[in-house]
Formats: sequence, structure tokens, C-alpha cells
Amino acid sequence: MEFQGIKNWEGLLDPLDDDLRKEILRYGEFVEAAYRCFDFDMSSPTYATCLYPKSSMLTDSGLDKTGYKVIKNLYATCVVQMPRWTKKTFPNLASPRSSWIGYVAVCDDEKEITRLGRRDVVIAYRGTATSSEWLENFRATLTCLPDDMTTFDENYDQPMVQSGLLNLYTTNTQCDQSLQDTIREEISKIVDKYSDEPLSITITGHSLGAALATLTACDITTKFSNAPIVSVVSFGGPRVGNKSFRCLLEKNGTNILRIVNSDDPITKVPGFVIDDDIDDVAESHVASTGMPSWLQKFMEDTQWVYAEVGKELRLSSKGDIATCHDLKTYLDLVNNYENDTSLA
Repeated sequence: MEFQGIKNWEGLLDPLDDDLRKEILRYGEFVEAAYRCFDFDMSSPTYATCLYPKSSMLTDSGLDKTGYKVIKNLYATCVVQMPRWTKKTFPNLASPRSSWIGYVAVCDDEKEITRLGRRDVVIAYRGTATSSEWLENFRATLTCLPDDMTTFDENYDQPMVQSGLLNLYTTNTQCDQSLQDTIREEISKIVDKYSDEPLSITITGHSLGAALATLTACDITTKFSNAPIVSVVSFGGPRVGNKSFRCLLEKNGTNILRIVNSDDPITKVPGFVIDDDIDDVAESHVASTGMPSWLQKFMEDTQWVYAEVGKELRLSSKGDIATCHDLKTYLDLVNNYENDTSLA
């Protein structure tokens, strides 16, 4: 359970524990499978859907003998769409409003359950793939979480998250159920079905999928008072929300391990982070950034101030900017990590 963050990964990251390394790589393979299952061919009639049936999805994507069984496909729906005129001028930019973005898998192998000490549930998300998802990524101002995704606390301001991310998670149509509703239905079934045994929920993703993983974890821990341990293992994720959002995650006991490549610009957006360690900006005349408190307050009010969440494992691709955001790069960095304390 320490690999799931029950002790906030204390003593496991510096130096990186070899068994934890294997677990990080194992969850990274579930994300790789999400990419391999996605139909990237824009000329295909099945573009933006899953290439394989649930029954053989992991095997068909090259992930053999995991001990997990896929039980649900996941779709995300975009609010924004490419302008109509682009469909004729740039037909390759067209994309469906709702796209396959990942899956839910449950460990059903007795040997793997024994090894883990529990039955594990994996929710795996791919990164940005369609033009509509890119447009949602650009909607980067912070917006308030809906009431059913947060708990009131008079000691904190309203939790806020990136608006495009929240759109992808909560949007539904007459034909498409929202990703949020699908997640809630499946978790409810899983928690009821396995209520008499140890259970964990591990949410993993890369890039956009990393951000969705964090938002999904927040939703599950807020919605389900009887939820088992919920952990996030994310790769190359952008920022998700403000300081109150981070406080909500911590209050709910959500465990988040962010794998970050210091050369990856995606991990440094959207927005900016200021005065992250000072609780009350108004009481501080000058922050660690050297910025006057009144200016910090003004910038926070513009809804562009984000906060980092969880525990970070920081790596470096040593200047390979061209591939620094690729999931493969992240997994190679973890696999070859040499416990350099200057990078940890």
C-alpha cells in the first residue's frame, strides 16, 4: 500500500525504490495501451474510437498477462468544435465531438491479487489526440468546480480547475453520456461488488490524461464516502487547479504521484504558480517571487494562478526537447533513473 501513496511515498523516491519503479512502469504500460487502442487515422470511419473489443483490448494492444480485465470503455465529449468553415478548407482538422479516451480495468488474476495484497482497479487515459481536444486545452482559465464535486469549507476559497478540462469531464449530449457519469456508475458498481475485500483504485494517464486522472480522483473521493484508497500515477501532466483544489485533494486523502520531466514545457502550463507556500497572501508584503502582495492578489483574481498537487518525481531528458513530452521518453527515464539526488 505504500506504493499507492498511503505514506505519501516517503522514503521511496530519493533514492527511487526499485519495486516502486516497477509499479510506475507497470501503470505506464496501461497508458501506452490506451494510445495503441486509439484509432488515430483521420481518414478512417472509426477515427477517434477504440480499435479493439473489450474482451481482448489489452492483449491486442500488446499488453499481455497483466492479470486485468477491461470492463468499460471511456469517452470524453468536447464543448467546443472546430469552426464550420474549417471542415471544407481543412478537412483533416474535423473531429467527432465525443472520442474514446481510455478504459476501466479490474484485476481478476488471483496471483496478481495476492502479489498486490488487494484487488486493484485501473483507470487509464490517453493524452490529447483530436483537434477539438486541443481547443479544450486552450480554455485554460480557472473555473469553479460544480457543487457535487466539492465540499464546503469556510477556511478555503472555492476550488477551481482548468475550464477546458472540466468541460471534457462533465459534458454530455443527448447521445453521449459524460465521462463523469460513466466513471461514477462504474465505481459504484465496483465498490458494491467488491465490498468484502481489500480494494484500490489507481488512475493513470499522460498529458491531458494525467490532468483527467487528477480530476477523476477528486471526483471519486468526493462523491464516494466509502471509496477505497484512490491513487494517481501521472506522466507529463499540465497543471489542473488552484490552491483550494489542492486542499480539497489533500482533505479527501487523494494520493497523487506526478512523474515530471524537467525539460517538458507541458508540465509548466497552464497559468503560473506564485507564492505557493504562503497561506495568506494578504498578510505578506513580498512573496518569495519578490512580488508585492497586492499584485499577487490581483493576479489570483484573474483566474490564472494554479497550484501544483501531490508528490513529484522529477526527472530530466537532458535537453532532448523534441521528444521530452513523449510517454516513451517518460518510461525510459523512469526505467533508467539512477537516483541522482540533483534530479529527484
